[in-house]
Amino acid sequence: MTNTGHTPLAESAGPRETPDAAIAMTDAEGTVMGWTRAAQQLVGYSAGEVVGRSAAHVLPPPEDARRASAFAEQCRAQGGWSGTVAVRHRDGRTLTMTLRISLLWGQDADTRWLVSVTDIGSLSSGATNGPVRESLLARAPIGIVVHDLQLRCAWVNDAMERHDGVPHHRRFGRRLKDSLPALEAEALEAVMQQVLENGSTMVHEYRAWPPAATRREHAFSASFFCLQGADGTPLGVCSMAVDVTGNRRARERLAILSEASTRIGSTLDVMQTGQELAELAVPLLADHAIVDLVEPVSLGLEPSARIGTTSGRTPPLRRAGLATIDPDVPELPFVREEVIHPHPSSSFAAVLRTGRSHLEPVLDTQAGPWVDHDPVRAQKVRDSGIHSLMVVPIRARRCVLGLALFARSEEQTPFQENDLLLAEELVTRAALCLDNALRYARERTAALTLQRDLLPRRVQGGAAVEVASRYMPADMDHGVGGDWFDVIELSGARVALVVGDVVGHGINAAATMGRLRTAVRTLADLDLPPDELLAHLDDTVRRLNDEDANASDEVPAVLGATCLYAVYDPVTRRCTVARAGHPPLLIIDVQGQVTVPDLPSGAPLGLGLGLVPFESVELELPEGSLLAFYSDGLVESRDDDIDVGLARLGAALAHPGASLEDLCTRAMETLPTQAPADDVTLLLARTRALRPTQVASWDLPNELTTVPNVRHLVARQLSKWGLEPLMAPAELIVSELVTNAIRHCDGPSRLRLIQHRVLTCEVSDTNTSQPRPRQPQTLDENGRGLFLVARLSRRWGSRPGTDGKVVWAEQDLPPTAAAT
Repeated sequence: MTNTGHTPLAESAGPRETPDAAIAMTDAEGTVMGWTRAAQQLVGYSAGEVVGRSAAHVLPPPEDARRASAFAEQCRAQGGWSGTVAVRHRDGRTLTMTLRISLLWGQDADTRWLVSVTDIGSLSSGATNGPVRESLLARAPIGIVVHDLQLRCAWVNDAMERHDGVPHHRRFGRRLKDSLPALEAEALEAVMQQVLENGSTMVHEYRAWPPAATRREHAFSASFFCLQGADGTPLGVCSMAVDVTGNRRARERLAILSEASTRIGSTLDVMQTGQELAELAVPLLADHAIVDLVEPVSLGLEPSARIGTTSGRTPPLRRAGLATIDPDVPELPFVREEVIHPHPSSSFAAVLRTGRSHLEPVLDTQAGPWVDHDPVRAQKVRDSGIHSLMVVPIRARRCVLGLALFARSEEQTPFQENDLLLAEELVTRAALCLDNALRYARERTAALTLQRDLLPRRVQGGAAVEVASRYMPADMDHGVGGDWFDVIELSGARVALVVGDVVGHGINAAATMGRLRTAVRTLADLDLPPDELLAHLDDTVRRLNDEDANASDEVPAVLGATCLYAVYDPVTRRCTVARAGHPPLLIIDVQGQVTVPDLPSGAPLGLGLGLVPFESVELELPEGSLLAFYSDGLVESRDDDIDVGLARLGAALAHPGASLEDLCTRAMETLPTQAPADDVTLLLARTRALRPTQVASWDLPNELTTVPNVRHLVARQLSKWGLEPLMAPAELIVSELVTNAIRHCDGPSRLRLIQHRVLTCEVSDTNTSQPRPRQPQTLDENGRGLFLVARLSRRWGSRPGTDGKVVWAEQDLPPTAAAT
């Protein structure tokens, strides 16, 4: 009676108390040797009033000693007895009882009798003792064992050997774990110990493998009774076991449909769904189950043809699920994930073409085109002992997604029509899950493609920062999210660093992410301070929400977003940061010290909460500082608070000597082992600083006579930097910019040259009006300066300054200078 290790179904209750059992044990002469508390409750006699006296004591007066002696002789001759008798209650009432007397064997051929009494009158009240009582009434075989106080076997009946195959001599004087090492002895002995301690009657259900049904699991229900002596102290425990396999299987066949809703489709992985279907079918429906999916479906793609439209060519399949009752049987045909080509004349090909199930109660493994086509695997089928087969198509939206095969080898009963109905119901539920997974895979693929196309393929930080990044989309169940990051090179060797997260998942979130990233780049080109940029971005998100709200036939694509935006200047080593509901920035200094700067959190974008303006904070950073921008998917989880995630991320990044790529890898390794429920984004930036010799600046008086002197200053500085090829165009650019500053403002101006990846010329003035190129007429003497600047530079523009504006222009360095 070896435990299989299977987890019982929901209706397989643990030990439970049953107060209505009446059990007594007598010796060969009918003298009561043991009494139960339930027997006292049933007939009113205590153990002290019965033990040591003849069982006839509880019979009505007409049942005299002579008749009792004759009855005992009859029991000895027949090895037991069952029937209906009258039993006298202690208060004088006569009760009609169903009586069952079983012969027990002890060591040295000693015998005892176990008397089981059931009150017929209590049946109508619904108080039953489950399978044991039913067996008492139906005269079904009951295995009986009496254990002593050390839980060793003292007495046993013949039926118990038929249950578990253990002969009497191997059982006497031994505990369950000694005679049956594979039995769930620990659980059963725990129940018996409980019965000894409190005197109650308990029932425990378990599964085992009787020898008469090799490799076929049986279910048993065992009731345990405490036998008491004359003084009421425990003498031992009696167990009565009934084979309830038939009832259990009926319940399990109903429960399997209920389980299908929770065990099939736990993920949106089509291959995993196939495996779940196979595992659910074994062993309750079949000894072996195989699930094969049409190859496009196994890859997350739609099937190519509908039912009835396929040509004579059978589509290839890929094995998605495989389950068997015994992994030690010879290898079944094909292994999981192997590609299979069904023979056109096989039943498998017919199921794929027609979409109709195939039932073969008795499988002919010696003939058929599939045997001729692949004799090697046909021999493996023979070796496995498979004798009955069902093939069920997996259908959805008039397309066959694959097929499920169910086979029996150890279970000798062939499949019947009711088995096929159950299999079709299971497969239908799995087909719904597969179809949902395919729909999701299609949307996820589109969203992921869109998202990857919209994210930067390669980020560069110019002269300001060294950067590295990581991005990991969410798992299959949650879908692609709306995370994005970007590095935008600004004028004056500065750089903008941004990370954001759109609420939601799917293609809408990915598309919205692309729109917001584009908006941020456009606003960054205007060189707005971070707080102003977030305010404009908040307006953009709200406009998108309003547009979606006006489209009543569509689900709103945007609900909100978070963003963190920073601008770093390598000349001043200052970083200006603002955030809108996004997780804070992490800063790791060159010694590995991690700090979280105190930044106002700001309201998320697009939620209408922006009544309080966004705030910028300016930080001065030593050269080599590490800035970590990330999304909440990296630091938040269901199990841990965000502070735990921040500490874990900081510890992973606190390695000053490591490269940024190594640090990115370390940070991603802090994620849980399971696939993330949200997108994970990480952007690392290590700050650089320009040397003082790379920057030259001059304050300029507001006089046109300054222009020739400015040209001389520029030429001399470029000569120091070895940029003589840029002198002529740089002098013209500076002349035009300084001239415009003097003509259009009253205060002083300032000229700054920066040599980094490019040569930048900047002219600051006190006029807040931004320069606008205009189209000069043929005879106009003015208006061509900005056109000249645009022609001589790689790009030019203006940005707000502290007390006015800054007009700038960039020139590419000569190849030799750029190489150095």
